[in-house]
Amino acid sequence: MTDNNEIQETLNTESSEKKKDFRIKSFVVRAGRMTEGQIRAIEELGPKYMVDVEDLQPLDIDAIFGRSAPLVVEIGFGMGVSFVQMAKEAPQYNFLGIEVHPPGVGSALKLIEQEKLTNVKVIKFDAFEVLKKCLKPQSVDILQIFFPDPWPKKRHVKRRLINDDFVKLVAPLFKSGGQFRMATDWEDYAVQMLDVLTRAEGFTNTSADGTYIPRPSWRPLTKFEQRGQRLGHGVWDLVFVRD
Repeated sequence: MTDNNEIQETLNTESSEKKKDFRIKSFVVRAGRMTEGQIRAIEELGPKYMVDVEDLQPLDIDAIFGRSAPLVVEIGFGMGVSFVQMAKEAPQYNFLGIEVHPPGVGSALKLIEQEKLTNVKVIKFDAFEVLKKCLKPQSVDILQIFFPDPWPKKRHVKRRLINDDFVKLVAPLFKSGGQFRMATDWEDYAVQMLDVLTRAEGFTNTSADGTYIPRPSWRPLTKFEQRGQRLGHGVWDLVFVRD
């Protein structure tokens, strides 16, 4: 028979583990309306292009793509337009996109099917958990995060994805020489990104002056960014290399 002391010890242990796993979410899953096409894409194309990570076990990337190739991981690809375009223009790479918002996943699946791409897979799950438990050390050649939620209000800045803890999490995933690519149209967030990566051990800025790089040709220009340019909004690109 289990006594009260043993039960209390178990409860204390469980509570301690929950506290260890607690973190402030960098995203909010919005209840955006899905189109019939997006719903159908997830139902019909999901088995072909989506990767199931519900068990949070390490992934066999070569088996998933059916080949061995450099791996690009993109977090938060939105509606998938630029993500799929990059995959189309770089067939020598495997592209793994992580997105939590169902409309974006459905949209990306439709684009992948339209282009008949075989080098793209999609995960609909919390990127933090995927990075922490599903990707193996030294498995990523390029990690890219473009225009993440800036959480502009002062009280929400702590929710931003790019921070010291996040960089410590992803650092072991890079191969030597791997690139960490970022872009934002919020200058305050750009400053934070630059500060965090400059202080991080094992990363070197590719910018000649130690700040930002000119807009790279390999990052497609989105409609959102084009609109920003017309309105005079700035965009800041950063690329750091893993030593």
